[in-house]
Amino acid sequence: MMQAPKHLHPAVAQSLDKWHTLVARQDLDALEAIVHPEAVFRSPMAFNPYGPAPALLLALRTVITIFEDFTYHRQFGSEDGLNVVLEFSAVVDGKQLKGIDMIRFDEQGRIVEFEVMIRPLNALQALGAAMGARLGQVLPGFKQKA
Repeated sequence: MMQAPKHLHPAVAQSLDKWHTLVARQDLDALEAIVHPEAVFRSPMAFNPYGPAPALLLALRTVITIFEDFTYHRQFGSEDGLNVVLEFSAVVDGKQLKGIDMIRFDEQGRIVEFEVMIRPLNALQALGAAMGARLGQVLPGFKQKA
Protein backbone atom coordinates (compact mmCIF):
# COMPACT_ATOMS: atom_id res chain seq x y z
CA MET A 1 0.00 0.00 0.00
CA MET A 2 1.20 3.55 -0.77
CA GLN A 3 2.37 5.83 2.02
CA ALA A 4 0.34 9.01 2.34
CA PRO A 5 2.31 12.24 1.81
CA LYS A 6 3.69 13.39 5.18
CA HIS A 7 1.93 16.75 5.24
CA LEU A 8 -1.66 15.49 4.85
CA HIS A 9 -4.29 16.44 7.40
CA PRO A 10 -4.51 13.45 9.82
CA ALA A 11 -8.15 12.69 8.97
CA VAL A 12 -7.33 12.84 5.24
CA ALA A 13 -4.36 10.48 5.69
CA GLN A 14 -6.63 8.01 7.51
CA SER A 15 -9.31 8.19 4.79
CA LEU A 16 -6.70 7.86 2.05
CA ASP A 17 -5.35 4.71 3.71
CA LYS A 18 -8.92 3.35 3.81
CA TRP A 19 -9.38 4.25 0.12
CA HIS A 20 -6.24 2.34 -0.85
CA THR A 21 -7.38 -0.68 1.19
CA LEU A 22 -10.83 -0.69 -0.46
CA VAL A 23 -9.32 -0.39 -3.96
CA ALA A 24 -6.78 -3.16 -3.25
CA ARG A 25 -9.68 -5.43 -2.22
CA GLN A 26 -11.72 -4.30 -5.25
CA ASP A 27 -14.64 -3.89 -2.84
CA LEU A 28 -15.98 -0.39 -2.37
CA ASP A 29 -18.97 -1.33 -0.20
CA ALA A 30 -17.55 0.64 2.76
CA LEU A 31 -16.70 3.71 0.65
CA GLU A 32 -19.71 5.69 1.84
CA ALA A 33 -18.09 6.08 5.29
CA ILE A 34 -15.46 8.44 3.83
CA VAL A 35 -17.69 10.36 1.37
CA HIS A 36 -19.45 13.62 2.24
CA PRO A 37 -23.22 13.47 1.52
CA GLU A 38 -22.92 16.38 -0.94
CA ALA A 39 -19.80 15.07 -2.71
CA VAL A 40 -19.45 15.49 -6.46
CA PHE A 41 -17.85 13.33 -9.13
CA ARG A 42 -16.16 14.90 -12.14
CA SER A 43 -15.99 12.41 -14.97
CA PRO A 44 -13.35 12.55 -17.71
CA MET A 45 -16.26 12.17 -20.17
CA ALA A 46 -18.40 15.15 -19.08
CA PHE A 47 -17.88 18.82 -18.28
CA ASN A 48 -20.60 19.13 -15.63
CA PRO A 49 -20.14 17.25 -12.36
CA TYR A 50 -22.39 14.50 -11.03
CA GLY A 51 -23.71 14.65 -7.49
CA PRO A 52 -24.54 14.26 -4.68
CA ALA A 53 -22.74 11.34 -3.03
CA PRO A 54 -24.84 8.49 -4.53
CA ALA A 55 -23.58 9.49 -8.01
CA LEU A 56 -19.95 9.38 -6.86
CA LEU A 57 -20.47 6.03 -5.15
CA LEU A 58 -22.22 4.58 -8.19
CA ALA A 59 -19.49 5.76 -10.59
CA LEU A 60 -16.59 4.49 -8.48
CA ARG A 61 -18.23 1.17 -7.60
CA THR A 62 -18.89 0.61 -11.31
CA VAL A 63 -15.52 1.66 -12.71
CA ILE A 64 -13.67 -0.70 -10.37
CA THR A 65 -15.50 -3.59 -12.11
CA ILE A 66 -14.37 -2.34 -15.54
CA PHE A 67 -10.69 -1.61 -14.93
CA GLU A 68 -8.22 -4.46 -15.32
CA ASP A 69 -4.70 -4.38 -13.83
CA PHE A 70 -5.49 -1.18 -11.94
CA THR A 71 -2.40 0.18 -10.16
CA TYR A 72 -1.61 3.41 -8.34
CA HIS A 73 1.94 4.62 -9.01
CA ARG A 74 2.48 7.96 -7.28
CA GLN A 75 0.60 10.33 -5.03
CA PHE A 76 0.97 14.00 -4.25
CA GLY A 77 -0.54 16.15 -1.51
CA SER A 78 -1.38 19.85 -1.40
CA GLU A 79 0.10 22.35 1.04
CA ASP A 80 -3.18 22.56 3.00
CA GLY A 81 -3.21 18.77 3.46
CA LEU A 82 -6.77 18.42 2.13
CA ASN A 83 -6.09 17.49 -1.52
CA VAL A 84 -4.35 14.56 -3.15
CA VAL A 85 -3.54 13.55 -6.70
CA LEU A 86 -3.11 9.83 -7.38
CA GLU A 87 -1.50 8.68 -10.63
CA PHE A 88 -2.76 5.33 -11.92
CA SER A 89 -2.69 2.93 -14.84
CA ALA A 90 -5.21 0.32 -15.95
CA VAL A 91 -6.48 -1.60 -18.96
CA VAL A 92 -9.98 -1.25 -20.45
CA ASP A 93 -11.08 -3.50 -23.28
CA GLY A 94 -7.45 -4.28 -24.13
CA LYS A 95 -6.43 -0.60 -24.17
CA GLN A 96 -3.84 0.67 -21.71
CA LEU A 97 -4.51 3.97 -20.02
CA LYS A 98 -2.90 6.39 -17.61
CA GLY A 99 -4.83 8.72 -15.40
CA ILE A 100 -5.05 10.74 -12.26
CA ASP A 101 -7.60 10.94 -9.48
CA MET A 102 -7.77 14.42 -7.96
CA ILE A 103 -9.49 14.08 -4.60
CA ARG A 104 -10.51 16.95 -2.33
CA PHE A 105 -11.33 16.14 1.30
CA ASP A 106 -12.91 18.12 4.13
CA GLU A 107 -11.27 18.43 7.55
CA GLN A 108 -13.18 15.34 8.75
CA GLY A 109 -11.44 13.31 6.03
CA ARG A 110 -14.55 12.94 3.87
CA ILE A 111 -14.28 13.11 0.08
CA VAL A 112 -16.05 16.22 -1.18
CA GLU A 113 -14.86 16.12 -4.79
CA PHE A 114 -13.41 13.32 -6.91
CA GLU A 115 -12.18 14.30 -10.37
CA VAL A 116 -10.69 11.87 -12.89
CA MET A 117 -8.55 12.59 -15.95
CA ILE A 118 -7.54 9.83 -18.38
CA ARG A 119 -5.43 9.49 -21.52
CA PRO A 120 -5.11 8.41 -24.33
CA LEU A 121 -8.37 9.17 -26.09
CA ASN A 122 -8.98 5.62 -27.39
CA ALA A 123 -8.79 4.20 -23.84
CA LEU A 124 -11.03 6.98 -22.52
CA GLN A 125 -13.55 6.18 -25.26
CA ALA A 126 -13.45 2.47 -24.33
CA LEU A 127 -14.02 3.37 -20.70
CA GLY A 128 -16.87 5.72 -21.63
CA ALA A 129 -18.54 2.99 -23.68
CA ALA A 130 -18.23 0.45 -20.85
CA MET A 131 -19.53 2.91 -18.24
CA GLY A 132 -22.34 4.00 -20.56
CA ALA A 133 -23.43 0.40 -21.08
CA ARG A 134 -23.74 -0.05 -17.30
CA LEU A 135 -24.89 3.41 -16.15
CA GLY A 136 -26.23 5.15 -19.26
CA GLN A 137 -29.80 5.06 -17.96
CA VAL A 138 -28.95 6.12 -14.40
CA LEU A 139 -25.96 8.47 -14.11
CA PRO A 140 -27.32 11.32 -16.33
CA GLY A 141 -30.04 11.92 -13.72
CA PHE A 142 -27.31 13.02 -11.29
CA LYS A 143 -25.74 15.61 -13.62
CA GLN A 144 -25.43 19.04 -11.99
CA LYS A 145 -25.16 22.48 -13.48
CA ALA A 146 -21.61 23.80 -13.87
